[in-house]
Amino acid sequence: MSAPILSTHGLTKRFGGLLASDYLDFDVITGEVHAVIGPNGAGKTTLINQLIGELVPDGGRIEFEGRDITTLPSYRRSLLGLSRSYQITSVFPDFTALENVSLAAQAHDGHSFGLWRPVSREERLARPARAALEEVGLSTKNHTYAAELAHGEHRQLELAMALVSRPKVLLLDEPMAGMGRLESESMIKLLASLKRRYTIVLVEHDMDVVFALADRISVLVYGKTIACGSPSAIRASIEVKRAYLGERYASG
Repeated sequence: MSAPILSTHGLTKRFGGLLASDYLDFDVITGEVHAVIGPNGAGKTTLINQLIGELVPDGGRIEFEGRDITTLPSYRRSLLGLSRSYQITSVFPDFTALENVSLAAQAHDGHSFGLWRPVSREERLARPARAALEEVGLSTKNHTYAAELAHGEHRQLELAMALVSRPKVLLLDEPMAGMGRLESESMIKLLASLKRRYTIVLVEHDMDVVFALADRISVLVYGKTIACGSPSAIRASIEVKRAYLGERYASG
């Protein structure tokens, strides 16, 4: 196995008396989809927030490509190649899809543009924005206002906003949240198409999605990893079955 591109060592985060990350060791290998699962309150989103720099750990360290980034602000991590998509859509409803993604491109590379000139007319920004929208299946929605998009399309748009920076690691926090069956099936196909082209950390409650996409799965309970391995190993784990999965996903 190659060296991890992203890892934590003894990561610790407290909220009052709650230990949300309990001396957590976690690693991600280049090219894999590494899913993080666990019951509510297990510390999954807290882990993602620390990886991206929105929460400062109380202890331990975070390394990216062998560099200690524990105290690095989130915008610096983005420039290094970490990008995050959220549980709740964070698009500008009164801007078109192309404008939203162009703004994300501008925010990443710090390119300045004329105050009164529409961002979508800045070809340096619009070109990668159009490519990102095509990549997520929204090429026909370039000039549609975000407010007019369906919920699943909002999630696709947010994913395009994360992909426009060509991240080395993509952090996805509940990408299927609020989706119906057809939208979920479409998103699974989209994420499957991104496998191997992007290294992905996936936090997701839908186990069918996790087992369809993940190369490795880490199971968090009370801020600790109780198991980490292939989908088949996680399915077969008695401890994981007792803590989280239940009978439906039991092996055999």
